[in-house]
Amino acid sequence: MQSEIRCAVPAGDICGEGAVWDSEQGALYWADINRFIVHRYLPAAKATESWLFDEPVVSVNLTTIPGQMLLVLSARVAFWSPDTHPNLAVVYGLPAAPVMRFNDAKVDPRGSLWVGTMRNNVGPGGENLDIEFTDGVLYRIDPDGSASEWMHGIGIANTLAWSPDHSTFYFGDTIANTIYSFAFDPLNRAISARRPFFTGYDKGLPDGSAMDAEGCLWVTRPFAGSLVRVRPDGSIDRTVPLPVSNPTTCAFGGPDLRTLFITSARSSQRLSGSLFAIAMDVPGDPVGRFRCTGPQQVIL
Repeated sequence: MQSEIRCAVPAGDICGEGAVWDSEQGALYWADINRFIVHRYLPAAKATESWLFDEPVVSVNLTTIPGQMLLVLSARVAFWSPDTHPNLAVVYGLPAAPVMRFNDAKVDPRGSLWVGTMRNNVGPGGENLDIEFTDGVLYRIDPDGSASEWMHGIGIANTLAWSPDHSTFYFGDTIANTIYSFAFDPLNRAISARRPFFTGYDKGLPDGSAMDAEGCLWVTRPFAGSLVRVRPDGSIDRTVPLPVSNPTTCAFGGPDLRTLFITSARSSQRLSGSLFAIAMDVPGDPVGRFRCTGPQQVIL
């Protein structure tokens, strides 16, 4: 079983999101979308650093180059390194911006980025916009910068994960209160046979998720203040209450991937917007790294 939940970083995020553990740096990266910030937390040093950008950052991902990250910003996907900040090398620009923006994203086992879009609800000053959540698209962006579309009609794209054997892909629509499963073809990086996997649960809505080594999906449930561990058959294994009402995503980290880090969004609660951590009995499944293919993709 998991241990006591602790506040790792009282970050004060408006909307913490897009977390990833970098084992080479021993660090957790995550973003605050509305403040256009990327954070890095070093548990061994108990230190946190932050970098400011000129547009919202929604997801941080690993690449095959040590120390170089793949950022998903509201309208761009770009390589970035904290050592050369604020330099960016853009991989792909979203044609539908600024009406639409990118949201949750993860890298598949073959090194391509999967990322969903949603109506842009963040204004130029980081303010929340009142919009209708329609017309989102699920993209696959390959290492050569080409993009393909795999699903349409999404409200808010969230949850991207692969089963440990890479045969199943999970993807969620928060507005539909549904996480779908797909057959995943690792050779062609293709998805097919969509079906509802975890849908209609009446406590909160699905946001970001993380996969553990036993093939169970840990799903954050904003508005319910909880985490749900979902078995591969779609049944609930356990529910973990959290000290804030709006958890946003989670990522396994630590030297043995046995710490589950949880980001959150700001509310009236004292610790809202913080980064939380729980020691787990089952480790996480390692996440993918975006495959860098040439010297032009190295940030100098």
